[in-house]
Amino acid sequence: MSEALQTRVLRTEEDLQAVAEVGRRLLYPKRVKIKVGLGTCGVAAGAQELYRALCEQVAERGLDVDVARTACIGLCQREPLVDVQVPGCSRVLYGDVSAEMAAELLDAVLGDTVLTEHVIARVDEDEDIITGSTHRVAAERTIEEVPTFAEHPFYAAQRRVAMRNCGIIDSDSIEEYIARGGYRALYKVLTEYAPEQVIGIVSASGLRGRGGGGFATGRKWASCRKAHGDPKYVICNADEGDPGAYMDRSVLEGDPHTVLEGLMIGGYAIGTGQAYVYVRQEYPLARQKLLQAIEQAQQYGLIGKDVFGSGYDFDVRIARGGGAFVCGESTALMASIEGRVGEPRAKHIHTVESGLWEKPTTLNNVETWANVPVIVTRGADWFASVGSEGSKGTKVFSLVGKVKNTGLVEVPMGITLREIIYDVGGGITDDKEFKAVQTGGPSGGCIPVEHLDLEVDFDRLSEVGSMMGSGGMIVMDEDSCMVDVARYFLEFLADESCGKCTPCREGNLRMLQILDRICKGKATMDDLALLEDIADVVKTTSLCALGKSAPNPVLSTIRYFRDEYEAHIRDKRCPAGVCRDLIEFSIDADACICCGRCANECPVDCISGQKGKPPAKATKADREKGKAGRPFQIDQERCIRCGTCFDVCPVAAVERT
Repeated sequence: MSEALQTRVLRTEEDLQAVAEVGRRLLYPKRVKIKVGLGTCGVAAGAQELYRALCEQVAERGLDVDVARTACIGLCQREPLVDVQVPGCSRVLYGDVSAEMAAELLDAVLGDTVLTEHVIARVDEDEDIITGSTHRVAAERTIEEVPTFAEHPFYAAQRRVAMRNCGIIDSDSIEEYIARGGYRALYKVLTEYAPEQVIGIVSASGLRGRGGGGFATGRKWASCRKAHGDPKYVICNADEGDPGAYMDRSVLEGDPHTVLEGLMIGGYAIGTGQAYVYVRQEYPLARQKLLQAIEQAQQYGLIGKDVFGSGYDFDVRIARGGGAFVCGESTALMASIEGRVGEPRAKHIHTVESGLWEKPTTLNNVETWANVPVIVTRGADWFASVGSEGSKGTKVFSLVGKVKNTGLVEVPMGITLREIIYDVGGGITDDKEFKAVQTGGPSGGCIPVEHLDLEVDFDRLSEVGSMMGSGGMIVMDEDSCMVDVARYFLEFLADESCGKCTPCREGNLRMLQILDRICKGKATMDDLALLEDIADVVKTTSLCALGKSAPNPVLSTIRYFRDEYEAHIRDKRCPAGVCRDLIEFSIDADACICCGRCANECPVDCISGQKGKPPAKATKADREKGKAGRPFQIDQERCIRCGTCFDVCPVAAVERT
């Protein structure tokens, strides 16, 4: 237990300042500090082993070095990530650091050198976005040969608001959160503002919900406050189920207190101190961090009775989701909290009037709540100055797929897709051609190359048949089959349908069957017309947002890539060479060098030939001594069309048709 935790329950601004001083000493100790990124992405890449190795090295050598934990700073492509902080010197971020490099890293740090091949960027000043102040970390020595974060392509266009503390603080330390301006917004709200004033600030900021619908946050809060019925509830939706999306998970792992602070401010504004955080079962680390943050806040008196001596009482509970994608929908989520089957209901009466246990309820997602403390502290005008006309502030995206720099990016609304994919993301893997990007998760649309310069905000994405969603962004290259992409996402959505309403339950399954026939070359043009008709019906008549948005991958791919659908149907050909039933692999005998790699790697042993010198180079003596090769060939009856031979051939002798 820290010194501050032993001495006080926080009541005044001076109390906060005293804890902040403790936090600053933890953040910037007068000795070397090495922070290891131990978010889920880092742990999966071996960061836990690296952390242990560094601790062992420090102990064995008797070094006066802090080895600390932090969370994801965004560049997941380079995990495990290590942040090295030497007093008076630039902070340096390293990537691709393995446990075996622990001794080498310590030698470099203590020897006042850098591991050039692993360096990502440096920091000379830490900005505290809450207070607007900076902490100079390189007062004595700046490592000029290392680019700053502002110069690094991945970080240059980013503006971190919701993720302002991720990868900076130890999420296990409430003191470090307070040192970065934490809980000042809550104190300000409880001591200076009436609830209506708080709602006015949030409304003026232009904050829209980051969970998918983009509904105006202030308007939602105002409606809930005016609704009749007590008690009221606030809920944080952390049931992030989109494939490839992990924004909310990373914020909870890296900065759980900002979510709690946002929830408390929202609860005060609508007139309740009863809150829930709904966390999916698959996020054990996020849940652990949140539980610990709640316990710390309770010990400081920030959760419980009479917070900051204001008379405001606040209680928060964690509800665990069972992995049902549909429980990301508000009414299904609330049914799950109540212990019922997670099924949606028709919203003839909105949840702000009748939600959890039929009481007025405000629900926002993790990222939305994380923005609230910043808006209160810096002001509505500050937040509204960032972003586009109809979409204010920043948005966190998980940038994944066929892009060089995968990871979490937080950028101002209004930035273009091209800037995200090519500037931040570094372009397409292996410098292939960009084909499409899907935004908004499995229910989002696929946006083609002609819209690369589209500004990313709620309204512009909707105009081209996609949506913001929670922030998933999956990049596809020239090797992607858009019919297969639509089938993949629809398979997920059909499986995740709760089955309550007929259009979603039956319509998605029927669309999936048609897509499967198209991918196998067994469909007709009538099937394509039927597919569009069913998609329109499902979109129009489904009960909840899952069903209403499920046809998006189908309709957007037909809209922009109809030629691929027609090639599958009319020509029985998959232009991208993905659909197995429509492709065939063969080996050009004249190009084959008889190396045998294709046969060695074939999983079903359907390739035969003789290793040796290719016929064109083999002499009579080679043939007499059995050193001449025989070109390899594929048994088409046994071939499963996996493409392994195509991938491993060193001279491109394997052809795909």
